[in-house]
Amino acid sequence: MSNSNIKKLTFPVTGMTCVGCASSVENILNKMDGVTEAGVNFTSNTVLVSYDSKKVSKEQLKSNLQSAGYDIIISEKNAKEEQEEQQDKAYKEVKKRTFWAAILTLPVFVLGMFFMSWTPGNYISLIFATPVLFIFGRSFFINAWKQAKHKKVNMDTLVALSTGIAYLFSLFSTFFPSVLESQGITAHVYYEAATVIITFILLGKVMEEKAKSNTSSALKKLMGLQPKTLRAIINGTEQEIPIEAVEKGNTIIIRPGERVPVDGVVIQGNSFVNESMITGEPVPVEKYEGEKVFAGTVNQKGSFHFTAEKVGKDTLLSQIIKRVQEAQGSKAPVQQLVDKIASIFVPIVIGVAILTFIVWMSLGGDLAFSHGLTTAIAVLIVACPCALGLATPTAIMVGIGLGAENNILIKDAESLELGHKVDAIILDKTGTITRGKPNVTDEKWLINENKAILRSKLLALEADSEHPLADAVIRKLKEEGVEPSKMTDFNSITGRGVQAKDEDGKTFFIGNRALVEGQGIAIDEALNDTVQKWQNEAKTVVFFTDDKQLLAILGIADEIKENSIQAIKDLKGLGVDVYMLTGDNQNTATAVAQQVGISEFKGGVMPSDKSDFVQQLQKDGRVVAMVGDGINDSEALAQADVGIAMGHGSDIAMDVAKITLTTSDLAAIPKALKLSSRTVKGIRQNLFWAFFYNVISIPVAAGVLYSVNGFLLDPMIAGAAMAFSSVSVVLNSLRLKNIKL
Repeated sequence: MSNSNIKKLTFPVTGMTCVGCASSVENILNKMDGVTEAGVNFTSNTVLVSYDSKKVSKEQLKSNLQSAGYDIIISEKNAKEEQEEQQDKAYKEVKKRTFWAAILTLPVFVLGMFFMSWTPGNYISLIFATPVLFIFGRSFFINAWKQAKHKKVNMDTLVALSTGIAYLFSLFSTFFPSVLESQGITAHVYYEAATVIITFILLGKVMEEKAKSNTSSALKKLMGLQPKTLRAIINGTEQEIPIEAVEKGNTIIIRPGERVPVDGVVIQGNSFVNESMITGEPVPVEKYEGEKVFAGTVNQKGSFHFTAEKVGKDTLLSQIIKRVQEAQGSKAPVQQLVDKIASIFVPIVIGVAILTFIVWMSLGGDLAFSHGLTTAIAVLIVACPCALGLATPTAIMVGIGLGAENNILIKDAESLELGHKVDAIILDKTGTITRGKPNVTDEKWLINENKAILRSKLLALEADSEHPLADAVIRKLKEEGVEPSKMTDFNSITGRGVQAKDEDGKTFFIGNRALVEGQGIAIDEALNDTVQKWQNEAKTVVFFTDDKQLLAILGIADEIKENSIQAIKDLKGLGVDVYMLTGDNQNTATAVAQQVGISEFKGGVMPSDKSDFVQQLQKDGRVVAMVGDGINDSEALAQADVGIAMGHGSDIAMDVAKITLTTSDLAAIPKALKLSSRTVKGIRQNLFWAFFYNVISIPVAAGVLYSVNGFLLDPMIAGAAMAFSSVSVVLNSLRLKNIKL
C-alpha cells in the first residue's frame, strides 16, 4: 500500500447516542476495504479515519455510515460549525425531553407509591406515562432497535425491554384486570417504575451532552489565534488581504500589538515577540533581521516586516491545531464498566426471563401461564438497570462535588476513573512548577554612596526600556517607593541593553554582560563568582553601570512556587514517576529540576515534542497525566490520559484539559489522584452491591423458592426491591462526601 495514498482525517459524526453507537461506527468503518484504522471519540463526536484514498473515498465512508443510521460531515469548510450546531441542538433537545419527562413522572411516582389501590390512579398514570416512554424516552427504544439490527445489546436494550414490558403489563392490568385475576395474577401497574427509569437515565444523557458541547471550544480558541486579515506588500503597495490569500514569499507588515498571521523570517525592523504559545515562557523574545517568527505569537512594542515562509495548513499553529484534533479524536473512550457488564448481563437476563416462562409453561400445572408470566415479568423488573445505571453516575457526581471543594474541577468522568491508574506525570515548568512571572530575586550594589539617587536613575532607564525584563525591575523599585529621576538622550543598543544621560550629562547603561564588556569595564573574580552562581540558579543577570564603573548587578528569575517541592515529593510517594518538560533552555531546566528534586527533565522542547513524549510513555504501557498552563501544552494535554490545567493558565489549556485546578498550588494534584482512587473504589462497591442484588433476586423472581415454600415474587415487590437497591447505591455514594483528601 503506497503511503502517499494514506490519508488521516478527523470527521465530525452525527447520530450517535451512546458508547455502543460509537462502537458500531468504528466497526462499520473498520470493515470497509481501504480503511486501515478508525477510532471514535464519543466525547467530541468525532472519528479519526486512516484510509487509502485510492481504494475508498470520503463519500463512500459517508454513505456506508448513513445506511446504518449515522452520518459524518465531510465538507471541510463548515464541518466544525455544522457539528457544533447539531451538538447544541442535541443538548437543547435532550434537556427539553428530560424536563418534560421529570414533570410528568412526578404525579405517576406519587400515585404509584401512595395511592396504589385507587383505581382511577391507574388511568391518570397511563395518560402521563405514555408520553414519558414513547415521546421523551423514544431514543432508548430507537437505539435498542439499532443495536438489535447490528446483533448487539447494551443498557438501552435493557431500559427499552424492562420499561416496555412493565408498561405493556400495566396497560393490560389497567384495562383487563379481571382476566389477570382469573389466572391468579395480581393486576398491579408499574407505570412509576418505567417512568422513573427513563427520567433518571435521561438526566445522565443531559450531563453527557453538556460535557460534549464544551469539547470543541478549545479548537475554536486555537483557530482564533490566527488573524482573519493582514497587511502585505503586493506589487509594491500595502494592502489588507484575507489570511486565505497569503502566499509564500509575500512581505507582511506587523505593527505593535498585532498577532503574527503566518510563519516567516524578519527582513526589516526589530521588536520583542511574545512566543509563550510555543515555548510557555512569559518573557518575549527579541526579533531582528534573519530571526524566525510564528503564526499566533503576539508582537509587542516595535514593528517589522517579514517574508511568509509557511502558510495555511503548514504553519506551526495549524500543526498544533491538527495534533490537538488528532489527540482528542484518537483517544478511545474508556468503555463504561456498566456498558461492559450490560453486554454480558442483558442477554443473560433476557435468556433467564424466556427460560423462566418456558419452564413454568412446561411444569407449572393449572397455573402455568399466570405463574410463567408473573415470574418472567418479575425477572425483567428485578433486573432493571436502575441500580446498575446509578452505580457510576452517583459516585462520580459526589466525587466531582468533593473535587470542587478542594480546588479540583473535573470536566468528565473518564479522568476521574483514570486518575488512580496514573503512574507517570509530566509537569511543565513555567507557571506550573514556577510562578510564571519574572521577579528581581537578588540585588548586589557595588557603590553605596548616593545609592538612593542611583536607584532613581535605574528606574528612569528601565521605564523607557522595551526589554521584557525591565518590568520586573520597575515593579520592585516602585514597590520600594523609588521615584524616577529625569534622563535624556535615551538610546537602545540592539541585543545588549539601553543607555541614557542624566541632567549632568553623565551616561548610564543597563543591559547584559556584552554591554559591560563593550564599555571596557572589568568584572573582578569575586563578582564573577556571584554572577556564575546566580546563572546556575536559572537567574538572568542584569548589569547597571555608568561610563566608568559597574554600579550594581540584579538577578531576575521566575521563582519556584512555595508548595512545588512538597507536591513533587507527595507524587513520588504515591508511586508516580515525575518528569519535567519546558520550552526554556537546558541550563534553566537543570537548575529548576535540581531545586525541586526531579531527575528526569528536558529543556528547549517544542509543543509537538511534549505530545510525542506523552505518546512514547503511553507506548511503554504507562498511564500518563500531563500538567500545564499554556497554549504550548495543549497538544500534550489532549494526548495524555489525564490532562490537568492550572487555573491561572490560558483558556485553551483549560478547555483541552479534563481537570482544571482553581488554585496555582501543585499540592492539588496528589489530592486529585487520591480523589480518583476513592471514587473508583466507591463505583466498584456500588457495582458489587447492584450486581450482587441481581444475582440473588433473579433466581428468586424466577421462582426457585416455589418448590421449597410456595413463594413467588410478586412483580410489585420486585419493583420495591429494585427501588431499595437503588437507594443503597445512592447512600453508598454519599459516603464519599466524608473523605478527607
